[in-house]
Amino acid sequence: MSIPLPERLRPKTLDQYVGQEHLVGPGCVLRKMIETGNVSSFILWGPPGVGKTTLAQLIARTLKREFYTLSAINSGVRELRDIFEKARNDSIFAKGSPILFIDEIHRFSKSQQDSLLGAVETGTVVLIGATTENPSFEVITPLLSRCQVFVLKPLGTKDLDVLIDRAINEDIYLKTRDIRIKEKDALFAFSGGDARKLLNIIEIIANSYPEDETVVISNRTVGDRLQENIAVYDKNGEMHYDIISAFIKSIRGSDPNAAVYWMARMLAGGEDPLFIARRMTILAAEDIGLANPNALLLAQATFDSVHRIGMPEARIILSECAIYLATSVKSNSSYMAIDAAMSLVEKGDVSPVPLHLRNAPTKLMKDLGYHKGYKYAHDFKGNFTEQEFMPENLSGTKFYTPGENARENEIKARLDRLWPKYK
Repeated sequence: MSIPLPERLRPKTLDQYVGQEHLVGPGCVLRKMIETGNVSSFILWGPPGVGKTTLAQLIARTLKREFYTLSAINSGVRELRDIFEKARNDSIFAKGSPILFIDEIHRFSKSQQDSLLGAVETGTVVLIGATTENPSFEVITPLLSRCQVFVLKPLGTKDLDVLIDRAINEDIYLKTRDIRIKEKDALFAFSGGDARKLLNIIEIIANSYPEDETVVISNRTVGDRLQENIAVYDKNGEMHYDIISAFIKSIRGSDPNAAVYWMARMLAGGEDPLFIARRMTILAAEDIGLANPNALLLAQATFDSVHRIGMPEARIILSECAIYLATSVKSNSSYMAIDAAMSLVEKGDVSPVPLHLRNAPTKLMKDLGYHKGYKYAHDFKGNFTEQEFMPENLSGTKFYTPGENARENEIKARLDRLWPKYK
């Protein structure tokens, strides 16, 4: 059939939806929003194939709302403005604000995300964004503050079992076939909690048998058929995320050979070289950091060079950067430090700035004690003198713990010398 199995089996009602019980189960937050009709803007964060698009469609269908959908890969500000205009014109006839679903919202630029703010704030549309990336890093703060974030989980074996049974017994085509499942281990392993992968695998195996033969699904047939059919990288499909994950983990794990191999798979499959360069820039800060600050400089230079030169020559620059990053000493201390500080702030810490650290541009502020007692570091030997820079209630709090590497061992020694009481 021309329509793929995952599309043929896409749920039509919320009761047919599989997985994410913590969100759509009885009494859970999304179920309550749907049942009351009070749906506010939110972002669905989770891996591919766990039902983000399906859930957005079901909400719109259940509430009988107008449903607009955009992909951040090939849509921009103009398409958004067209939708907002149509939504405003139709609002007098609608029962509620239309739903705008944006797939891969993390790929929207800052200006594109900015253009959403007014429509979300005024209720012109209810935004449902879908992303496989951490929204804290990829979605601008003003938009994130206007949206709840719901985390979707990979499907468990119980959920996958339901999908297998539904595919074999309810699909208009597969239910006419004689399908026998001898083993499921390989189905579960290769799908990795991804419903779309699971159903695609089943369809690949079924199509590999003549229509008058019994379809046998075993661990061996799954492995054999997948090697024949889905070994090719698909930059727009589910394997995209598996291979970029393998690439990043290979660099983090200091294996340059694996890093170059996975990069070759991406480039041969038509991946955007700038996407690869961008991910290496992030990795240079997250996984190498202060252990080798030159890594970030090289990654940024790689991004700029790839942008200017393009393929096929860009592959050489990308390879050099990947090998350099893979063979570099590693540290995630900067990443852990900012996450620890952000966590404290997000829990509500808004401690006042100590008076001696405050700016005092006016006489009144000086009279109130602003800036009083501040010690200008350069007036002292070694350009340092001990003073308190934290709010009083956070005195002695440590967010940064130097990593175990030559560069950060030097940093640690200097910090221990300057701040002996915080060792």
